[in-house]
Amino acid sequence: MREFARLYAELDATTATRRKLDALRNYFTRAEPDNAAWAVYFLAGGKPRQAVPTRLLRELAIEIAGLDEWLFEECHLAVGDFAETIALLLPPPQHASDIGLAVWMEQRIAPLRGAAPEEVRRAMASYWDELGQQERFLLMKLIGGGFRVGVSRLLVTRALGELAGVDPKIVAQRLMGWTDGTVRPTAEQYRQLIAPHREEGHQPLGGQPYPFFLAHPLQADPRTLGEVKDWHAEWKYDGIRAQLVRRSGQTWLWSRGEDLITDRFPEISGIRLPEGTVIDGEILIWKNDMPAPFAELQQRIGRKTLSAKMLVELPAALVAYDILEHEGSDVRARTQDERRALLEQVAAQSGSAALKLSPLVDAASWDELEALRESSRSRAVEGLMLKAASARYGVGRTKDVGTWWKWKIDPYAVDAVLVYAQAGHGRRASLYTDYTFAVWDTDADATRRLVPFAKAYSGLTDAEIARVDAAIRRTTVEKFGPVRSVQPTMVFEIGFEGIARSPRHKSGIAVRFPRILRIRDDKGIEEADTLETLKGMLG
Repeated sequence: MREFARLYAELDATTATRRKLDALRNYFTRAEPDNAAWAVYFLAGGKPRQAVPTRLLRELAIEIAGLDEWLFEECHLAVGDFAETIALLLPPPQHASDIGLAVWMEQRIAPLRGAAPEEVRRAMASYWDELGQQERFLLMKLIGGGFRVGVSRLLVTRALGELAGVDPKIVAQRLMGWTDGTVRPTAEQYRQLIAPHREEGHQPLGGQPYPFFLAHPLQADPRTLGEVKDWHAEWKYDGIRAQLVRRSGQTWLWSRGEDLITDRFPEISGIRLPEGTVIDGEILIWKNDMPAPFAELQQRIGRKTLSAKMLVELPAALVAYDILEHEGSDVRARTQDERRALLEQVAAQSGSAALKLSPLVDAASWDELEALRESSRSRAVEGLMLKAASARYGVGRTKDVGTWWKWKIDPYAVDAVLVYAQAGHGRRASLYTDYTFAVWDTDADATRRLVPFAKAYSGLTDAEIARVDAAIRRTTVEKFGPVRSVQPTMVFEIGFEGIARSPRHKSGIAVRFPRILRIRDDKGIEEADTLETLKGMLG
């Protein structure tokens, strides 16, 4: 645990890629295979389930630290992070512990889930007494289900590739399925992950998917890409990226986040595919011959039990846009043209309404294609995907085998007022970086009021964050736990990719991927946009 806590702190303390790589390689060089397996799980994106209720941890920490409740809350407000607050407030440990990460996860944390409160209290008091501040902080993140670390999956594969002397693309393939929460990481899995490359071991086994090929955002004029005839253009859908795998008489459906979601979308997992087929595509709710808003798909994402009514009212489909395996052979090295021909054959044979072939958008020139792109919103899509006809299917966001570009339409944008703020995480735990924004609405009695509609935390520079943080502290009106209510004084331009009606939100509106575009110093709060403006974007 101590070594992984040190790695966690090193990764959180730097933004330099080389330093992160060195820290990862140094850790994996020293770590025992069983501990390394769990480290890979978390660093690659695995999410720990909450093992102990926050309320119980809070009560126990207050008791052991010998603090009044109000003082703990004040400390939490000052620190901004629950795990860090507890790690700082507890008395120094009296007993040293050198237990590895695997033992902590399997023999100590796992049994806490569902245990009686008194048993949890005894265990936590003992655990905290064994760990220093750094390890306590990590333990709280693992127990509370809030583990996040500033390292990309690509960086993890690079570090493991350097350590093992194996192409990172091979490591990425072996890593697929690792973060599925139903499978426990083991020492043997880790040994296979860093084993010398053998060609016969490169093909995925069982229901294992392939690494996803990711697109780059197109910022330049598309005419710089060459002739339009050398590119495949397809609509860019807003759904869940997924792979449908058919092998050994079974079907698996994987999300890009490597969640196995076969049972959540029975109409897709029920698609009849030839043996040895893997299709890449987008899961959408499909109604009235077009994709429904993402908000409708969200209603099914977290459901493990689906009613017959939901299956009828929210029918899912897989829009297929690539084929990665055909008749048991890996076809990713074939060109986009060749894979498209194979995909069309398979889609035609399936005969399922839940499998829809992503249509090619034909255009004689870039000007004509750009005009079609402008119709994206009326088609309920985000823009276009551009795929080089000669491109192979790569691993991650790469350009070494050809390129995919996402040519999105400009985001929706409104001017909104900052009304609430919350402290960030990691190195920004002492700064207010998570913001809630509101627009104006008019009551029946003609009274104007600000109605919250979106939360955003990205888009500002460090200097701008420091400036906004100072304004928040200066204009705070009330405190609600870690949240501050502020006097409305600042206007921001907020961009977002999609918008839909939502009875779950006070504004009646839900927006997709909100982010801060800029601070509007040129506008007073009275000039911010209205709820009617947002409703007008619903179309």
